[in-house]
Amino acid sequence: MFDSRKQWVVVVVCAATVAWVGCGPKRAAITVAGSTAFQPFAEKLAEELMAKRPDLAITVQGGGSAVGIQSALSGAAQIGMADLVELPPEAKSLTSVVVARDGVAMVVHPSNPVQNLTTDQIRGIFNGRIRNWKEVGGRDEPITVVSREAGSGTRTSFEQIIGGIRLTPDAVVQDSNGTIRETVANDARAIGYLTHGVVNEKVKTLKVDGKECTTEAILAGEYKLVRPVFFLFKGAPQGAVKEFLDYVLSAEGQEIIKRNGLIPAK
Repeated sequence: MFDSRKQWVVVVVCAATVAWVGCGPKRAAITVAGSTAFQPFAEKLAEELMAKRPDLAITVQGGGSAVGIQSALSGAAQIGMADLVELPPEAKSLTSVVVARDGVAMVVHPSNPVQNLTTDQIRGIFNGRIRNWKEVGGRDEPITVVSREAGSGTRTSFEQIIGGIRLTPDAVVQDSNGTIRETVANDARAIGYLTHGVVNEKVKTLKVDGKECTTEAILAGEYKLVRPVFFLFKGAPQGAVKEFLDYVLSAEGQEIIKRNGLIPAK
């Protein structure tokens, strides 16, 4: 007598065997999450490494430095990204490696005649104490303050370096460097800040205390709005995760970072 249950077992086993054989070698999957400022650079580095290593699958996500720290702590990402002057206490249990440095550029509309702001003037503008461009040598027009959202590494670093900032309640808050740039580019009265790696002709950078936000000024230690970019790991990086870190820190990886507008780690 034929046993239908045995037939079902045989079919399942055969199907599983075919599926296993047909899948080929398993790809090593890495998730990287955090800093939106470094996200496009991490994506470029991931693309370059995956072109050399098709067996690697690297997914890069943004969300901000706070997300990068929490993702690394929870294990939701194998690599967290944070661009902060100083890591918060909750990140102290993580392994941190500086992979790049980044200047924070003060940007205005290209038609704005102002060329330089002091640290105190920037503080006054973002606190809401200075509300008209004529107070800092510009036209008689109200200032539109544009800032990143809470949890942003760029905002945290900016506020830590400038010091004493309590953001004016009427500031326009944006969630990425790209939206900051577009907001400033479309408002002749606006001022904002963003990673100097994504500055383009749509906006004009200001000198800060007489120093320009350039690679040369940053390397010389002259420009003060600079923060490190960290890769964060829960424990010591191993396997494919370490391979990606090693590639980012390699001469080739650091050249990609430099060529795309950021400062190498060393």
